[in-house]
Amino acid sequence: MDVVLYEFLVDVPQAAVIWSVLLVLALTVLTVLVARPEREPAFAPAATADPAAPDPADLRRYAEEVAVAAAGAAQTARRRRERWLTAQERVDQAWRAYDEAETAARRFAGATALPAPRTPRTPAEYVARERFLHRAAMAAYWRGDLSVRQLSDVFARRNGWDPRLHPVVQEAVLHRVVRDLRRVEYRTAAERERVAWRQAEVAATAARSLVAEASLAAERLRASTRTVVAPRRLPGAIRLAARWRPARVG
Repeated sequence: MDVVLYEFLVDVPQAAVIWSVLLVLALTVLTVLVARPEREPAFAPAATADPAAPDPADLRRYAEEVAVAAAGAAQTARRRRERWLTAQERVDQAWRAYDEAETAARRFAGATALPAPRTPRTPAEYVARERFLHRAAMAAYWRGDLSVRQLSDVFARRNGWDPRLHPVVQEAVLHRVVRDLRRVEYRTAAERERVAWRQAEVAATAARSLVAEASLAAERLRASTRTVVAPRRLPGAIRLAARWRPARVG
């Protein structure tokens, strides 16, 4: 039990580091994508054609697609992380319930070590003991301490349930059963938390990878607009107007 608790306490700081890195990467790629290159002016010089250079339109399309995929992966990672945090809370609740049940079971185990009070062995006494067991079992069931099957075992006198035992012994048996049930619930919750942690970790890794790829795609798109440029050939009428100068007076 201590090993599980130790692994739980060790994994929490690791999760915080992973999500901090993911947040930094997401902010970086968002800054790069928001700072889009300015539109080319109407008469700006055109880039020198390079047959080996990729098409800027293709680069922009790819950068936008990867950015959309990165945003979707980040949302998935956020949902997985929330699911893991919920599972973590359930583990805490299951552990507290088990700890309380274990404490109660130990207390009643100590009580059974003492000699049981002497009571007359009459039919009325056994009826009273059985009635006591049924009331205690029903109360435990409504509290959620017993399952339907366990309650059925009580009334059917199966799996160690004996209404002829002294009420103190019956209380000890009841608390042992509740403790065992809480132990199973805790282990189940801990396993679900570990599965949720692995899923969140996989989603975070995928999101980081897509965010990094989106950042690279945005950088390639920006680099394609910073190539060496050559003068663009203007239309004839505009070239004539550009060569015309007003005559000097005097």
